[in-house]
Amino acid sequence: MLYLTQLIYIKEGQELVFDQFEAIAIPAIAKYNGQLLFRLRPAVNAFIEIAIEQPYEIHLAEFASEADFQQFIQDEDRKRFLHLKEQSIRSVWLIKGTKL
Repeated sequence: MLYLTQLIYIKEGQELVFDQFEAIAIPAIAKYNGQLLFRLRPAVNAFIEIAIEQPYEIHLAEFASEADFQQFIQDEDRKRFLHLKEQSIRSVWLIKGTKL
């Protein structure tokens, strides 16, 4: 299994556009042997300690393999709506890992 954590930073005022993109991208995960394990919008008081900018959202997803993840990235339906991602997301930290 491949685990992906995303720290997502969006552009101010683009929350609804971001939600539109996520409404398309998240269901597509299942088409490629993947699952969104959680999607979290952390509150300021949820952090015990923080040395980076607080992300707007944190996602944890799993895919059966790197190949499945790459197929998800190339999904044609998802790609048609990348303009929503580009309009709303300022930056993303993508952290790949495995379960220990």
